[in-house]
Formats: sequence, structure tokens, C-alpha cells
Amino acid sequence: MADVRTQLVVRTRGMLSQALGATRARLAAARSDLDTARDRLARTGAAAHRLPQRVGAERDRRLAEIDEQYAAQITALARRTAEAAGEEAPGAASTAWPDWKPTPTVRGEAAGRLRLGAVLLPGAEPVPALVPLLDHGHVHVSGADRTGCDTVVAALLLRALGRATPGALRLIGYDPEHLGGGLAGFAPLSTAGLLTFVGPGGLAHLLDDLTDQIRRINETVLAGEYTSLRELAAATGRRPEPWRVAVLLGGDEPSRHERSQLNRVIRTGAACGVHLVVRGIELPDEPTVERVMVGPKVTTFSGATSLPVRLDPPPPAHLVTETCRQVATEVAAGPPPAPFTDLLPPDDKLWQEDSSTALVAPIGDGPQGRPVLLTLGDYPPHALIGGPSGTGKTNLIFAWIGALAARYSPHELEFYLLDFKEGVSFARFAQGRRDPSWLPHMRLVGINVNTDREFGLALLRFLAEELRRRADAAKRHEVTKLSELRAVDPEGRWPRIVAVVDEFQMLLAGRDAMAREAADLLEDLARRGRSQGIHLVLASQDVRGIEALWGRPALVAQFTLRIALPKALRILAERNDAAQSLPRHHAVVNAESGMVEGNQVARIPSASDWGTWSELQHRLWRMRPPDAAPARLFDGDAIPRLVDAPDFAALRPLDAAGSEQVGATRAAGSARGPVALLGEIIDVQARSAGLRLPRAPGRNLAVLGTRVDEACAVLDAAARSLARQHRPGTARFSIACLDPDADSSARSLYEALDADAAWYDEETIAELMAETADGLDHAAALGQPHYLLLYAVDAATGRLSARVGQRSGLDHLRHVLHNGPERRTHVLAWWRGVARMRSDLGGPASRTDQIGAWVALDVQGGELTSSLYPGNGGPDWYPRPWRGLFFDRAVHRIGQTIIPYGPSS
Repeated sequence: MADVRTQLVVRTRGMLSQALGATRARLAAARSDLDTARDRLARTGAAAHRLPQRVGAERDRRLAEIDEQYAAQITALARRTAEAAGEEAPGAASTAWPDWKPTPTVRGEAAGRLRLGAVLLPGAEPVPALVPLLDHGHVHVSGADRTGCDTVVAALLLRALGRATPGALRLIGYDPEHLGGGLAGFAPLSTAGLLTFVGPGGLAHLLDDLTDQIRRINETVLAGEYTSLRELAAATGRRPEPWRVAVLLGGDEPSRHERSQLNRVIRTGAACGVHLVVRGIELPDEPTVERVMVGPKVTTFSGATSLPVRLDPPPPAHLVTETCRQVATEVAAGPPPAPFTDLLPPDDKLWQEDSSTALVAPIGDGPQGRPVLLTLGDYPPHALIGGPSGTGKTNLIFAWIGALAARYSPHELEFYLLDFKEGVSFARFAQGRRDPSWLPHMRLVGINVNTDREFGLALLRFLAEELRRRADAAKRHEVTKLSELRAVDPEGRWPRIVAVVDEFQMLLAGRDAMAREAADLLEDLARRGRSQGIHLVLASQDVRGIEALWGRPALVAQFTLRIALPKALRILAERNDAAQSLPRHHAVVNAESGMVEGNQVARIPSASDWGTWSELQHRLWRMRPPDAAPARLFDGDAIPRLVDAPDFAALRPLDAAGSEQVGATRAAGSARGPVALLGEIIDVQARSAGLRLPRAPGRNLAVLGTRVDEACAVLDAAARSLARQHRPGTARFSIACLDPDADSSARSLYEALDADAAWYDEETIAELMAETADGLDHAAALGQPHYLLLYAVDAATGRLSARVGQRSGLDHLRHVLHNGPERRTHVLAWWRGVARMRSDLGGPASRTDQIGAWVALDVQGGELTSSLYPGNGGPDWYPRPWRGLFFDRAVHRIGQTIIPYGPSS
């Protein structure tokens, strides 16, 4: 039992010892864990102690980054805002006052916004504070700071004035408290009608007028095609109406009617260019109203929400008055012309119109901005243009030609231009030395023809012949009008013809046969030309006293299209004085024979400047048809050259028989025998005056007059053209010069003819005449032509009067004149007067049959009596420099005016 107990105690103690050991081990482990936890806790506490510092630093770093990004964004936003403001408010709309000057909007440019100060942004440079006004809406200014409010109004008005073309902004002032004193700086505008004041009690009338303007613009200008003037200007590049800005500065509370009209203007005015700048009158809350609140320290406006605005200083008083005075001066001088490009169609529409029924083209803008059209067709068929010097008559003609030429191809339209006044403005349409281009539609350009009425008459004769040709063609096809002829003959060339004659009264001046024939031709062309597509455009500075025109009411009645420039007289109907009040660059267009009800006012573009015209002409020239040829240019001040004459270039040597010409020489007017070219005929074509020299009686030439250079030029051209038709050694030229002043010219010809020429002077001329007279039969047998070129033959009368044997030298001369041509010996002689020639031919009563042709220079028509010229009293010939009257008994009924060819050297 005891052993059992002992064993049990021992076992128990062992178990207890083991348990105690295990407990101690667990306790030691627990203590170790505790120490580890305490150490971790200590480290955690230390870390927790450092955490606020790290969090604060990170927070500060992030906040700094955010501040830096915000500042950069604010700076970038301010920069972009300033750049956008510069684009939205360029030039005068935002420039600081020290550097400010007007910068009117260019064509198609929007007016933009107007600066009144700077928006203050925190942490960034201020940006411009812009207010919308022109084409945008209305501005309401309020606040206790009266000076600040006045500054806002003055700045807005001056900047708006600087962005508008002079005359394109009109101000209406309503200032019942200060009676206009608030707008005193703008008073110079009133002299040009750009500023009007409405007195106390006039608000209702002012608002009624504004609403009437809005209604009119909607009905007649926008007319349902555009929603606003701004849209119209952007689409067409033209603004037909000015901006109207009514400045309302206080007053009594508006009445019910005034409030109603005010609300209408606010809702509808901006689209029609009608705007309000208001202080002291409440305006309704409308999107079109911009509100500017001016405080003693801070200004705000609705466009910048709650951001403060620093107002710009007020514009200097002298700047306001000087600007207004300058604008008024420019407006008083008249509006500028519209751009020439307004008249032109788009590039893809060039030469796309058909002229079968009429020619239609714009000449300018009407009061509502719509083009004013000119028509030439069956009605109206012809046009009459009038205006004093300097009013733009030539410019109008240029503009009309350009508008037509851009729409109709050369197969549809041809021009013939004639300018009787001095100047070369029309020469640009023809090919020049510096500019090879020409207007493809142009067929004839005549300039400096103020002393050459013959050229105008030649044009009328040419048109009359063209009218006859077209009428004959119409008869063959059994039609009556050009449109019908073109329909039945589509392969034919039947363009409409527009003949423009500037200063046409020169053609009709006087009571001579030329004026009568010109008037008859004009009347016939005016009456019958419409049906065959031939249209006349006559222009004049003043048509008073033109008896040849106004004495023919049937002629004037055909010119139903009348265009009157400022101050034009007697172009419109007698009681139609609309042209008297026209501004510059405008014209009254009337297609009802000048009656008042037909008036249309057009603003004419500037087209006469060469730089303006050149671009269009070069573009059309590059489009010209392959068969296009330059226009014939006739310059009355230019002296033609023989080497440039087409007829001279066409001359060919005679055939073996010596009597027929070959090639194109027949065009020079000779079917048999050689032809002597004497000068250029004043005619539509560049033709030479040719004298045929066949074997026939009287085929001699007399040059009559005292002008040495011109007489020498006629003989020189005749001899050189004859020499061109003979091979070397087949013709003889005997040159006798008896005037020292002509020696140089005669010597030059002698040297040019070389071995075919022989020289004679006063000492040997009698021998020449004797040898020639005695050898006529021998020369005829040889078949060699002989030409005697006698310079101032009358100077040798004393020598020729002496007898050599049975006959004198004059007898020999008369014998050669009478018998030589049939034996191929022809005399081309210069006498310095008709009486001297008669004396050499046998006296005053002698016959002149042996002189078959003559050229009269400074010889009056009365001296060329019936023995030289058919009829009584001689021809209607008035001598003038470098012109001659050529008459050939064999071919002429009346004389031809010619221009001697210039010296060949």
C-alpha cells in the first residue's frame, strides 16, 4: 500500500515537475514574445511619432504642385484669353489710347467686340474685358460712379467709330438731362450727318424711327434671304446699311408706348444693325443686353460673371474730337468706290453666259446692297452716258466692259471703242509693247482721235456694213432677230457688238457733210441695230448744244438706257434732277428714257486703275480662243511706219510681163500694174492708201503743200513700195531734189534704191526732163518702168522755163505728164502750192487731167477747185499736222484722209 502511495507520489511529482517545466517554458516564451512585442511597440511608437511630419511634408508637396499647376493653368488661360481677345477685338477695338488710331474693318471682316478695361484674374496678368456691341446686341451701363459710366460710354463709342468705315456708323444721342453735353466730344460728326441729337420728349419719336428702320431692313434688304446684316456681309462681302447706335442717357420713366418700342428694338435691332447704349433707363433681361455695373472701386459686367474689372482710362478729349473731325471730313468727300471684284462672277462662271437674247451685267450696288443690272438687248437697245469731267465716266465704262467681258466669251460679244478726248486710257485693251496681253473681246480701239472725225465715221460705216451683212443673212434664213439667226445658224459667228464712243459729240460737231453722214449712220444703227445685236454706247461730258443729236428726236428716242453721273445735264428727262445730288462714285441708272420712275442709284466700283484691271485682263487673255487676234489699235498721235503696214508686207515683185501683181498685192487696191503706197487710211482696218500705176493716161501723183517732212514722207513711201515690186535692175528711179530742206530725206531714199536710182539737182533737172521726154518711146520699147520723184519741182520753174532747142523744160515736164504713163513713165512730184502746180502745167486755166491723183497737205479745201475735185467749192478738208487728203480720179468719189508714213530711217 505504502509502495503504491510512494509510486503515486513520485509519479505525481514527476507530472507536476513536467507541467511546471512546460509552464516555465511557456512563460519564458511568453516573456520573449512580450519583449518582442514591447520592442515592436516601441518601434511602432517611434514610427507613429514620425508619421505626422511625413504626412505634412507630402501634403505640402502635393499642395505646392497643385498651386504650381493652377498658376500655370491660370497663366495659360490668361494668355489664351488675351490672344483670343486680340483676335476678337483687333486694332482700334482694343489698342491702348496712347497708340490708338482708327482701323476700319476690311471687306467681309466682322466688327468684333470692344474693350472697356481689364478683367483681374488672381495670380495672373489681367486680360482684356470685351463687350459685344456692333452686330451683337446692346449695352446697359449702371452704377453710382457717374464718371466711370461716362468713361464706359465714351470708350465704347470711340472704339466702335474706329472699327467702322467712315460713314458706316451713325450715332443718335438722347441726353435730356445734359442736352447733349455727355456726347460733346463727338459733335464734329454732326457736320457730316453722322450724329443727331434728340431733345427732351423726343424718345418716342426716336424709338419709332428705329423700329421703322428695322422693319425696312427686314423687308427690303434682308428680304428673307438672310437672317441678319452680319450674315449678309459675310456672304456677299458688302454691307448695304450703316450701324445705327442710339445713346440713351437717362430721362423720365418711359411711357407704355416707349417701353413697348424699346423692347422691340432690343429683341430685333441687333440683326438689323440697330443698337442701344443705355444709362439711366432700365432694360429687360434679354440675351442681347450686356450689363456693365460700374462701382466706385470695382466694375463688373455680365460677360465676366463675378470677376472684377479695372476700367481703362477715359479716351483723351483731343483724340475723340480729332477722330470725329477726320471721319466727318472723309464722309463729306464722298464714299469710296466699291471693289471692282464685286462685278465679276466666280472663276467657274467666267464666260458662261449666252448673249442670244441680251447682254446683262451688274454695274454696281444699289442702296439695299443688291446689284444694279445694265441690259442691252431688244429693250433697252442703246445707252447714253453723261457726266462732267472728273465724275468717273471712263471708270464706269471700264467697269461695264469688265463685267460684260467676264460673263460673255469673245464668240458671244465683241467691243469697238473710240475715244475722242486726248488720252490713252483705252489703249490697255489692245496689245502693247510692255504688256503683250489684250482683251480677247476687243476688235478695235481708237484713241486720241479728237482731230480725226474720219475715224469715227469709218467705224460707223463699218457697223452699217456689218448691219447689212447680218440683215441679209437673216433674210436668207427667213428670221428677223439675232436670237433667231443664231438658232437657225448655230455654226455661224454672230456675236453681239457693243460700240462705245466717248465724247461722241466731236463726231457730230459742225454742219459739214461728215457730221451729216455721221448723224444719218447713227440714226440708222440706232433704229435697226437692236434686231441684229449691234448696240451703241455714247458718252459725253455734256450734251448741251449738240444740234446734230438733239435735232433728231427719233435718234435720241432709241437711247432708252440713260446713265447719269454726278452733276450730269440733259442725260435724264428734263425734270429729272436726281444726278444733281449724287455723291462721288455713284450714278443714276435709268432704263426708261430718263423718266423719274425709272431711277436706280448705283455705287460704281473702281475699275480704271491698271493694277485693278490687269488681273482680269490677263486671266481672260490666257483663256482666249486659238484663233483670237489682237485688237486694231489706232492712235491719232502716233505716226505709222511703212515697214509695219500689212499691205507693204504683202507686196510681191511683178510677174515677167511686168503688168500683173502676184500674191496678196491685190489687197492693196491694185489689180494691174504696180501700186504706190502713200500712207495709212484713217479706217477701221489698217489699210494703206494705194495709187495704181498701170499704163493709162493720168497715172501721175502730185503732192501739194508746204510741209517738207510730210511731203518727203509721201514720196519716200511711194518709191520704196514701188521698188519692192520690182526686182533689182528692172526699174529706174530718177530723184531730183530742189529744196535744201528736203535734201536729207531724198538722199536717204537715193541710197536705199542703190543702183536703180539716179540723182539730179537744180543744175541737171532740165536735162532729166529733156532726156525723159525724148526717150519715152525708147523706154516703152524696153518695157522698163521709170519713176520720176521730183522734190519741190516748182523751185526749178526758172530753170525749166528756159528753152533748150524748140521746147523748154516745162514743156518737157508737161509732155512727160501727158504721155509718160502710157509708156510706163510716171511722175510723182511735190509742188508747194496748188497755184504753183497750175502755173507749171500751163497757167490758171490749164487742164489738170494729167494729174490723175493728188495728196493735199496744208492746202485748204477751197483751193482744190472743180478741175481737181468733183463738184463745186472743193472738198470739206481742213488741214492739220501729219494728215493728207488723197484723191484718185480713177477710183474715188470723195477724198480719203491719210496719215503719211513716218521716215523710213
